[in-house]
Amino acid sequence: MTVLIFVGALLGAMAIGIPIAYALLFSGLALMLHLDLFDAQILAQNVINGADSFPLLAVPFFMLAGEIMNVGGLSKRIVNLAITLVGHLRGGLGFVAILAACLMAALSGSAVADAAALATLLLPMMVKAGHDKARAGGLIASASIIAPIIPPSIGFVVFGVAANVSIGKLFMAGIAPGLLMGVAIATAWWLVSSREKVELPAASTWREKWIALRESLWALGLPVIVLFGLKFGIFTPTEAAVVAAVYAFLVSSLVYREINLRQMYHVFVSASKITAVIMFLVAASMVSAWLITVADIPDQVIALLQPFMDNPTLLLIAIMVLVMVVGTAMDMMPTILILTPVLMPVVREAGIDPIYFGVLFIMNNAIGLVTPPVGSVLNVVAGVGKMRLDDVAKGVLPFMIAQFIVMFLLVLFPSIVMVPLNFLTK
Repeated sequence: MTVLIFVGALLGAMAIGIPIAYALLFSGLALMLHLDLFDAQILAQNVINGADSFPLLAVPFFMLAGEIMNVGGLSKRIVNLAITLVGHLRGGLGFVAILAACLMAALSGSAVADAAALATLLLPMMVKAGHDKARAGGLIASASIIAPIIPPSIGFVVFGVAANVSIGKLFMAGIAPGLLMGVAIATAWWLVSSREKVELPAASTWREKWIALRESLWALGLPVIVLFGLKFGIFTPTEAAVVAAVYAFLVSSLVYREINLRQMYHVFVSASKITAVIMFLVAASMVSAWLITVADIPDQVIALLQPFMDNPTLLLIAIMVLVMVVGTAMDMMPTILILTPVLMPVVREAGIDPIYFGVLFIMNNAIGLVTPPVGSVLNVVAGVGKMRLDDVAKGVLPFMIAQFIVMFLLVLFPSIVMVPLNFLTK
């Protein structure tokens, strides 16, 4: 009964158009009334405690780093480097988008920011070369969702806080799966683009490649510094976010000289708005998380999934299918915040490694960013490219299938995640 009241209140509030953060508070209030625990002070205290977290400070600083990166010329130079390396190949601009997405993912951690930058820079070039606009938009959208998997990842930060697991280990565990997603998207692009007749740009000379590499070295230095610092314990993930933001500002203002104080005002405003949305979601979700524990909902879920508990693979498949369905109707952050406190006790009870599960869970939620009708990355690409959402959704389909294949390969073969993780964390 408690599960039905929580889910019913949440879905009912969302159905009448209440923003998700307030819907979470409403569902928490409904549970409090059902359990005869209503106390406005407890409600307020949980909201405050939800946002009062040192690891969550990584969110605003990674968002700020991503905004500075896009305005300050780091994104542009990474795309230019990718063009000189693979732009002359058949379907080369698509490979440019994938390579640039992998490199930018190691800078921003935000799929939406990467999608906006890549769609602005590459979509007009791909259409001019002769690529189908919807398919090119679908490729850019699917490549952008590598950002929540390759560190630094805002999704991993939020999951790490909600699940009480090591954010640093999540970062390290996401490297191999993120690169594998890039390979899968590249394979799908090679298959679908081989039938297109496009104008191929001339191959870059070695001199042009060297110039592009030299200009992008400062941008490429950011992920190296972050990963090196995390691996050797020089700073925590939260401190890494501050390092990333300061580094991006110094490079943009002193080296590339493409950002000034007037532009920084708009950068701070943009990053603050997105951060405020995320932090309010986190704060509101803590009310529901506390009540989920009090109402013993995780034990009820464990009882429902009891037939799968003896087989971790079948259990993971069932959970991944559930998250896939939820991802079609809900954005990434709310899904993480709502499902994490429910699923983590199930995962631990079944003996599944929380870090391994976190990678699968975030990957599934990332794919949800390109599944209609809610997919926020699809909406960004459609908006930037001035396309209908339906057209972009059709264009993204082959790449989304490739990503789901990778996800289920990770379910069947956990060593794909765990072996690189053990190597990187020695």
